[in-house]
Amino acid sequence: MAGDNDRHTMMVRLHLILFFATALVLDAKNSRAAAADSFSSFVGLKDFSGFTRSQNTNGETALLSPAIKSAVAWNELIVSWNAAAPAGTFLKIEARALSTNRETKFFTLGSWSPDNKKFPRASVRGQKNPGGDVSTDTLVLTQPASATQIRVTVGGTNQQSPALKFLGLSFCNTKAVPATQPPNRAAWGKTIPTPERSQHGYPQEKGWCSPTSLSMVLARWGETLHRPELNLDVPEVAAAVFDQAYNGTGNWPFNTAFAGSFDGMRSYISRFGDISELEDWIAAGIPVIISAPWELLEPGRPQASNGHLVVCIGFTENGDVVINDPATNLKRESVRRIYKRENVIRAWAESHNTVYLVYPESAQLPPDRFGHWETRN
Repeated sequence: MAGDNDRHTMMVRLHLILFFATALVLDAKNSRAAAADSFSSFVGLKDFSGFTRSQNTNGETALLSPAIKSAVAWNELIVSWNAAAPAGTFLKIEARALSTNRETKFFTLGSWSPDNKKFPRASVRGQKNPGGDVSTDTLVLTQPASATQIRVTVGGTNQQSPALKFLGLSFCNTKAVPATQPPNRAAWGKTIPTPERSQHGYPQEKGWCSPTSLSMVLARWGETLHRPELNLDVPEVAAAVFDQAYNGTGNWPFNTAFAGSFDGMRSYISRFGDISELEDWIAAGIPVIISAPWELLEPGRPQASNGHLVVCIGFTENGDVVINDPATNLKRESVRRIYKRENVIRAWAESHNTVYLVYPESAQLPPDRFGHWETRN
């Protein structure tokens, strides 16, 4: 028995060595001229030729990535995807963690479809094991890892499948404290005109902060690009991002997947290190959706929910944050609010500085100082 165990251990180690050899190649291919921090890192993939393809017994196609190395020792992973998905198609995202001497099982991060009736759009509960668990849309590990492997399964009716356009992997070490950076004062005094919408304008609005924020940002791009199909009312966006298992519209990658399903649009989840990176995006003219609890944005408010999404559209002359807040009673106040800089920093930290980045593929992105968003070749 001891000999069998030794052979098994050697095979596992050889398997991981081969994975990491491939990971180094993939990591070099997707490297960026950025000073990585210990808090978070991002890998964006547009070329899937290095993925192996296979077909399961249901006739669905599985795309299996090589090992993808992270610049940080991560304990949380959020995977985003953009796909051109005709009606009647779906995709499933799975991920497993890899480290020098171990690998986890594949965890399902979501089954997504534009057609929520034919193929229910849902996260997957009850996946916890000694290696980790999935919290709605986030893989949470019990021990840190250095790489991941992604499996994307695509299929549909009438032999149709989604065409994968982009995968975004946001790695985070939630135990690390991101460094404070000098502010980018080029954003101070700048506000990006963005349509104002309140979730409270709809009778079924409970928990609609995310689709309302997304609706505002898409409408902004609809006006800028002269694309009226991007200017969608909030209920339509809410229906398109609804997670049947979560029973709500707050699944982060489901929101960005919807925005990224439009031709020429890029949309994904990342985690910034500091508010100065928000300033970088505002200076570049791109509004950013941030996850920040409502009650922490303004002291004295009662606790409202487990989370909240708002749109950062600018900064005042003294560095406070201009926000389009969907949780607005239009009878008493404006959707556009100014929140104190220190309050935004504190509230945003509750989500480990989570952002939705939504922009045209043609957009000029700000310099990526720390490896937190898509690299442009």
